[in-house]
Amino acid sequence: MNAIEIKGLSKSFRGMYAVDHLSMTVPQGAIYGFIGENGSGKSTTMKLICGHLVSDSGTITLFGKEHTDPGVRVRVGALIENAGCFPNSSVYMNLRMQTINLGLENPDGEIKRVLEIVRMQDSSGLKFKSCSLGMKQRIGIAMALLGNPALLILDEPINGLDTDGMRIMREILVDITQKYGCTVLISSHILGELEKIATHYGIIRQGKMIMELSAEEMDKRAQVFVSLKVNDMAGAKKVLSASYNTVKEENGYIRVYDIDDTAEIVDFLMKNGYVVSELKKNKIGLEEYYIELMSRKEEK
Repeated sequence: MNAIEIKGLSKSFRGMYAVDHLSMTVPQGAIYGFIGENGSGKSTTMKLICGHLVSDSGTITLFGKEHTDPGVRVRVGALIENAGCFPNSSVYMNLRMQTINLGLENPDGEIKRVLEIVRMQDSSGLKFKSCSLGMKQRIGIAMALLGNPALLILDEPINGLDTDGMRIMREILVDITQKYGCTVLISSHILGELEKIATHYGIIRQGKMIMELSAEEMDKRAQVFVSLKVNDMAGAKKVLSASYNTVKEENGYIRVYDIDDTAEIVDFLMKNGYVVSELKKNKIGLEEYYIELMSRKEEK
């Protein structure tokens, strides 16, 4: 059973489609990275899944049931836009008010549980307004985790965080899935961070899903390349371009794509009078793959 199954989902505003006949599948236990440029329909899709908006057409199924089913609604936690906390109240009091809204039993035990998950068990007495951006994002996730949901929906939770804040957020999200069996649907523009934790991806453009793939499939599709520096970059690039299909110069390196035999490249350049001073083998990452995919779509 999948955590989310969407078929033919559409939502328009003033005659313009924000979500355009979109289909989407999120496996149970996945960290699903939802990727797209601003205005592509990510937030609207998330709001439709959460029931904050009503679709024009299409179906949304959560754990095999209609997304409006009361039994399945209680299994969904979400952080979209911001945590909606009272700035002058403490972290604890904000969480306590949410437990009342949700009608949870043993509220103190539940608050303690979620604060431990988000690494804030020692910060419950702080006023919300005194918390850093990273802490506020974690408080929002703690609120979304109240009631032990099976599905967590997060819209841009790592944007604006510093390096340490992003690291903590990564650890929390991995713990949520691996230790607590929760499925996570997360959008972000920071694709390098998303790539470190996501098990699946969905790429959306202009309200349409243009590709879904697993992290393993992404890895297989990623081009292998050799990066190098030589004594004469312009000359080396010219001779390499004459013998290899794809050669580019990026960030001070010459890249030779779809080849991983470094000895072959070094030997070729030496025979042509070029000395290699630096050499490394790599694959393109999620961000480069996404940019390349978008550029191909624009050319069509």
